[in-house]
Parts: sequence; C-alpha cells; structure tokens
Amino acid sequence: MNLDIEIEKIVNINGANLYDTEIVTEHENSIFRVYVTKEGGISLDLCASISRELSPFLDVYPPMSAKYTLEVSSPGIERKLTKLSHFKSSIGEKIKTKIFGDGKVKGVLKSVDKDGFEIKYKDGTISKLRYDSVGTTKTYYEWI
Repeated sequence: MNLDIEIEKIVNINGANLYDTEIVTEHENSIFRVYVTKEGGISLDLCASISRELSPFLDVYPPMSAKYTLEVSSPGIERKLTKLSHFKSSIGEKIKTKIFGDGKVKGVLKSVDKDGFEIKYKDGTISKLRYDSVGTTKTYYEWI
C-alpha cells in the first residue's frame, strides 16, 4: 500500500489537496507532518477535521515504527518545492534556490518542465536551471 496515496484520498474527501508529508524530529520528539492546500486557504477547523480522520487510519498503518505526533497544516507562504507539481503551482511566485557549487539565487519562477525551471532575476535576465543542479528550492515572501 502506498501511504501517501491513501492519505491523499482522506485529504481530498475533506475538500483539500495533499501538498506533502514529512517526518521530522524536534526536541527528541518525532513528528509526522501532513501539509494540505486548498483554493482560498486552509482553516484550523479543516486541519482538525483532516487530523481526526487520518488518526485512526495511521493507527492501523503507522508512517513510522517509533512513537510520533501527527500534525496537519498548510505548507505556509514560504514552502519547499520538491515535486514537479509544487513547481508548477508556484509559477509567478518569488523563489530562492541553492545552485550546487555556485551559491544561492533569488528570482521569479517563470516556467517549469520535467527537466528544470526558468527563473527571472531582478535585472531581467532569465536562467534555465536543471533540478539535478540545484539543492533546496523554496518560495519566499519579502517582508516589507
């Protein structure tokens, strides 16, 4: 069984979309995070509803063998782009990415395909970056 597919079904039944899942350790506690999105935004009530439905499913099909806490939330305004669908849904947004061996760059995500993406820098130039040449890529918000 593919756990993400089953989680996605539960999220979709609640009118939201599965963005991603991750397992993290904070202060020696394991956390299984389920990030969800929805047109118009995510409410606390929706996160709670999804959590209540996921909990019994994850009791039967745990995402890890260790004790963990389940968290359901929005990926936030500044979110990691790890899948092609993440990149596609972020076209037109500001992103920052680490280019292997060349530091970090910031710009606007212009286009995406299966091999990489185009980023437009402040000076107006556009670069095509391959997924295999970049590290962590995130959307970002300029706080004024």
